[in-house]
Amino acid sequence: MDGYLGIIVIVAIVAILAVGGLWLLFRPKAKDLPPAPPAPPEPKAPVVEEPAKAGLGEEDGGTTTTLPPPAPPIEELIKAPEIEVPPPSAGRMVRLRSRLARSQNVLGRGLLELLSRDRLDDEVWDEIEETLITADVGVAPTRAMVEELRTKVKVLGTRTPDEVRKLLRDELLAQVAPDLDRTLHTEPHGERPAVVLVVGVNGTGKTTTTGKLARVLVGDGRKVVLGAADTFRAAATDQLQTWGDRVGAGVVRGPEGGDPASVAFDAVAKGIEDKADTVIVDTAGRLHTKTGLMDELGKVKRVIEKKAAVDEVLLVLDATTGQNGMRQAQVFAEVVNVTGIALTKLDGTAKGGIVISVQRELGVPVKLVGLGEGPDDLAPFDPEVFVDALLGD
Repeated sequence: MDGYLGIIVIVAIVAILAVGGLWLLFRPKAKDLPPAPPAPPEPKAPVVEEPAKAGLGEEDGGTTTTLPPPAPPIEELIKAPEIEVPPPSAGRMVRLRSRLARSQNVLGRGLLELLSRDRLDDEVWDEIEETLITADVGVAPTRAMVEELRTKVKVLGTRTPDEVRKLLRDELLAQVAPDLDRTLHTEPHGERPAVVLVVGVNGTGKTTTTGKLARVLVGDGRKVVLGAADTFRAAATDQLQTWGDRVGAGVVRGPEGGDPASVAFDAVAKGIEDKADTVIVDTAGRLHTKTGLMDELGKVKRVIEKKAAVDEVLLVLDATTGQNGMRQAQVFAEVVNVTGIALTKLDGTAKGGIVISVQRELGVPVKLVGLGEGPDDLAPFDPEVFVDALLGD
């Protein structure tokens, strides 16, 4: 029995040695094995270098670090315009009185000097009449004024400088017609905004007046929408856009050469949608001799009235053109029923008398006057301030 166990043990040892020998003989070589994947690099802690000590370089124990320049900030491609807050309309004409007084030399001071003479003969009265006509008062108003002044001078007899001044002031004020209603109808009507149509000939400052009027209304706390219906001049549309952007007023514009009536209609529609207080529509500066263009202006007004009533039609006149502007005013009045006059450039070479003549000829009040080129130089017309500025202090 012991002999069989010994044989079994010997056989088992031989078998183990045989298997081991076979494995050593046929084991794969290292070059036949696929390469082991590289081990992922261990994360390194960021190295923070201290700035070099003053006066020391690397060889002196300091550390010099060269940093890349900071990336420039990304600028906005389109910057939102800065919204301005215009001053209110109240007291504007008083503040601008000195500019208005520039036209006083011909009319106010000239008349005061003539009426202060000791002897008023026919020759002096002819000079007074010439002064009034030269100041663009007009022939008919001039004759009425001279006749009235002659009568009052006879009643007064001797005249002190204060009496002469009061006499002339009262007469000029009467001719300017202080009782005319100069209300600018820009108040909304319930859900509907007021609509102001601005008309006039090229070169009178119509688009500029439209923009300045928007500033006046925004200064009074109104919400305004502008309609750029002068589609024949791209510059006019861009100019109006600039005016609107400066005070936060929406601007409705159309393609160059597009239908002005369509733009005007869309502007009123936007005014209603945005619950605006006032919509101001700037029209093309059409020549009054072009019948077709005047008919188109009438069309603009009719199209607007399909959406809302036109509350105000402002005719812009250049005060320096004097009586040459009267024919323009008459034709515009026939086409669109002008409700108010805006006189521009009244601060420079204008002679002031145009205020009297245009009101007398049209029966329409002067409601706005331009007294400078600044953005806030448009003012509601005040008859007493106007006359006092003409006469000077």
